[in-house]
Amino acid sequence: MGLKTVAETIKEVTRNHLTKNHGLLLGESITAVGWVNNTVPDCPGIVELPMTDVAGAGIAVGAALVGRRPIFVIRFQDFLILNGSPLIFYAAKTKELHDKSAPVFVRAIGADGLGPVHSGILHSIFMHFPGFRICSPMTPGEYEEIWENFLANDDPMIVSEHRASYGNTQELNDRIVDNADITLYAISSVRFELHKAAETLEAEGIKCNLVHLLWLKPFVVTERLTEPLLQSKKGVVIDPGYEIAGASQSLAYELNQATGCKVKALGLYDRSKCLCPPLQNKAPDAARIYETVKMLLNE
Repeated sequence: MGLKTVAETIKEVTRNHLTKNHGLLLGESITAVGWVNNTVPDCPGIVELPMTDVAGAGIAVGAALVGRRPIFVIRFQDFLILNGSPLIFYAAKTKELHDKSAPVFVRAIGADGLGPVHSGILHSIFMHFPGFRICSPMTPGEYEEIWENFLANDDPMIVSEHRASYGNTQELNDRIVDNADITLYAISSVRFELHKAAETLEAEGIKCNLVHLLWLKPFVVTERLTEPLLQSKKGVVIDPGYEIAGASQSLAYELNQATGCKVKALGLYDRSKCLCPPLQNKAPDAARIYETVKMLLNE
């Protein structure tokens, strides 16, 4: 058999949880549109929610309070806003305030190019609030890691998935080179653009360290993150979400404070997303990463 894809890994993790752990999965249009990109198994323990877009999180939090450790599927990450209140103001606070945990596993599925209300990456917003674990797995091994972390802890977890990862079978490993000119840190779908950008830069004699970021909160600054930057002296944190007050700026600040090195944030421009080509606001691709690195090195 071949290697498992991310989608197959999610389906396997889910099936085991629902059939062996008395788990629960809740979401809208689970069966109607292809089992959420074929990531949900056809088995007991699934609750199809009505298309209200705002009620699901409250039901999921209630299930978490009674020990079901629910998986709550949000088909488009933009809808985290609509579901945010029960998650932010109850699930994330109840452990600290009332010593009663609400461990809900939120699958918030991102995408690019699906229009102004279906293409958002909103993990940055939830990084702002205490009580959440937040991650963005893009590989089969990473998904297994974050699932084990969820089971080992009793905090609500925001899992920033991306449809671009579902067909991936490969692990994305860091690449550290001697005498690097720049260290590139990447989150979510832009991780697939790193090697393309590095190839173009290296054709011009610019050496790049490549570091993949899985955990956004807690963001623990380790030697794995600081040593490449201390070598190169300059870095860029790249995220498919909005740059201003976003994950890229937050993590760039943390890395700057830990090392004293100059670290730039790179994310979406400060304008709405749209399908119309003149108004598109896509995640940074290899070309934009290349341009940003050139600009930073020329400063």
